[in-house]
Amino acid sequence: MNRAWHLRIRKTHRYLGLFIGIQFLLWTLGGLYFSWSNLDDIHGDHLKRPAATFPASLSLVSPSAPLRALQQKGVDSIQNIALIDVLNQPLYQLNYRMQHSNGHAMAHVQLADATTGQLRGELTQAEATALAKQRFAGPSTVEQVEYLTSTNGHHEYREKPLPAYAVTFRQPAHATVYVAAQLGTVQSIRTDPWRVFDVLWMLHTMDYEGRDDINNGLLRAFSVLGLLTISSGFTLYFGSSPGLRRRAKSGGKPVRLTS
Repeated sequence: MNRAWHLRIRKTHRYLGLFIGIQFLLWTLGGLYFSWSNLDDIHGDHLKRPAATFPASLSLVSPSAPLRALQQKGVDSIQNIALIDVLNQPLYQLNYRMQHSNGHAMAHVQLADATTGQLRGELTQAEATALAKQRFAGPSTVEQVEYLTSTNGHHEYREKPLPAYAVTFRQPAHATVYVAAQLGTVQSIRTDPWRVFDVLWMLHTMDYEGRDDINNGLLRAFSVLGLLTISSGFTLYFGSSPGLRRRAKSGGKPVRLTS
């Protein structure tokens, strides 16, 4: 390789290294945190008690009873029916789609008492708080309760059913239990380790809008620049003359060869 090309590639390698060096550092820090973390602990699985089960002898009304009530409201398309426990009370969770005036069919959820067939409203704040305490394995008391009707791409409860109650406990690690009000179920538990993980994941994927898109243009661009940086480094080493390599190893000082 002639000297002009060598200097040009070396300058390109230097500026590329300065430009993407910070992102390389963030990728490394994120990778270290991810590899040294237990994902079950990050997801808060160890803080979630399993839902209660019902005895086979439990007396329930047929789901056709609440379905007839839904038909009177104009519902004609049922997706699924589930039996859930809410504070030791059996409830039917009816998932259905309903045609609206704009022509679009939207998904809805209706809760019904499984012992009487009566439709009921979404969980109240008191019920959601009690359910969060029941399913939470931590020892702490409730610090605050928030009712969520909307979230953005950076919220820790993003892309999950709304409305929901965020029930925050002081310990451990400021755990927040999210209860979907219309579904009557605990959706997720978020703690400080998960929040650190989430920020590092955003920096790792370089998706600064929704955090979870690993196919965004910025990540692709930096991946290509990283490849160019590495390639230019190999080119500088293997494409330079032996004398230049010896000089680089000696810190830039001329090396005198003796016979």
